[in-house]
Amino acid sequence: MQLQGTGRRLFWLSIAFIVSALVCLPFADLQLHAVDPWLELSHIAWGMITPSFAHLTINELLQALGHTVAFALLAVVISVPLGVVFAMLFRFRVVRWAMASIRAVHEIFWGLLFMQIFGLSATTGLLAILIPYTGVFAKVFAEIFEQQSQLPTQSMSPKAGALSRYVYGLIPQSYGAMAGYVRYRFECALRSSAILGFIGLPTLGFFLESSFKQGDYSEAAGVFWLFLLLIATVRYWLKPRFWWLYALAAIWLLPESPTVYGSTVWQFFSQDIWPSAFLRGDLTASLSWLDKQFWQVAWPAIGTTLVITQLALVLTGILTVLMYPLATKVIVVNAIRLPSRFLILFLRSMPELMLAFIFLLLFGPSAIPAIIALAFHNAGLIVFLLSNASEADAKEHATQAFAKRALDRYVYQELPRRYTAFLAFLFYRWEVILRESAIMGILGIATLGFYVDSAFEDIRFDRAFFLILITALLNIVVDSVSRSVRQRAGLTTANLAVR
Repeated sequence: MQLQGTGRRLFWLSIAFIVSALVCLPFADLQLHAVDPWLELSHIAWGMITPSFAHLTINELLQALGHTVAFALLAVVISVPLGVVFAMLFRFRVVRWAMASIRAVHEIFWGLLFMQIFGLSATTGLLAILIPYTGVFAKVFAEIFEQQSQLPTQSMSPKAGALSRYVYGLIPQSYGAMAGYVRYRFECALRSSAILGFIGLPTLGFFLESSFKQGDYSEAAGVFWLFLLLIATVRYWLKPRFWWLYALAAIWLLPESPTVYGSTVWQFFSQDIWPSAFLRGDLTASLSWLDKQFWQVAWPAIGTTLVITQLALVLTGILTVLMYPLATKVIVVNAIRLPSRFLILFLRSMPELMLAFIFLLLFGPSAIPAIIALAFHNAGLIVFLLSNASEADAKEHATQAFAKRALDRYVYQELPRRYTAFLAFLFYRWEVILRESAIMGILGIATLGFYVDSAFEDIRFDRAFFLILITALLNIVVDSVSRSVRQRAGLTTANLAVR
């Protein structure tokens, strides 16, 4: 009876989110512009199978590769211990709010913010990644600590402080889960580092965007295959025992940073990002400014961002259900599984912004490129996690398939087993999809990121900062709703690598 109740609850939850996507459809810009997608797609496909570095020197490629790895590695090396410290303090509400606020702002927005102070420098690249990653690590580590047994800490001396309980009790138990999550997050940091090239930082993303804009798809393919090779081989060259050696090498690889004076930083954060009426103490003018910025700029952008998020979330679920059976040997043979796994590697390794840029060339400037890019990337990640769990269970428990036909095994055996985890993974990604929807504005799509980028270009730092705060608050709200939905529906998963 309990199983029937759970199944019914999950069924209606799925229906509710499909309906929410249908409600969003009339408000989405799904117009196809006058482009020839098949001709452009054929050019891109030819470029993908004929990669070239004709216009790039070996030195330029190695520098971009080194900067991509250096930004990611140092950001993770710095943010992990900070995350551990804040995770130990996560019981305090002010810490939870602070961590939620910094992780709610996308790395691109942090990069645009710090670029106004430090320029296109190593400082900008590092801060843009390590600040939100500190918030992510703090939250995930705190959740990992909560899952551990309290017996070791209860057996300690009553005089032992909170620090001792973590150092000698919780952290040793959590080390395996924490190390696994750090490895996963480093892959994410590589993607974040790469897409910082879209705003001008000297990573692989800079050459990828430049090549695509110039229509040199062979060169873009060369850069992309290099990046994909970097992601695919992380497990082979990233050895935890050599992290200190990697960190030293990363410091040496960093690009030069200009001298920045404290007065410049102080002026930016104390004056430049605040409305002049606020600095004058003019309350009436300040409220008028806020009213104008919210209703004329932020509100339409919030609507577009939420519509794209909801459509991408539901499309992610549909694509996951369709692709998952092709990626696990429990259902299909290796002749089908191996190319499917390569496709999944491609989708989860390709940053959403890069995928959206490709679809933008195919379908023109609308919400379609953003929705498809977000759905394919997140579906690739969730399929990867589900298929790994499926194969691990089959190996550990020697699960016997009761049906000979692959379709029957999927519909009657695997899908019911994985459906709870599938929904849990999907709702864990809800907040992430919202963050990525916001930055799609960098490509000209009218989300919050479009107005943030425009404000920085117009040197309207007050408007840019206001919109970044709106983006952060929106992410916090969606994260809270997602967490509430998961708790009410009983959607839990031990695999935290989905965040």
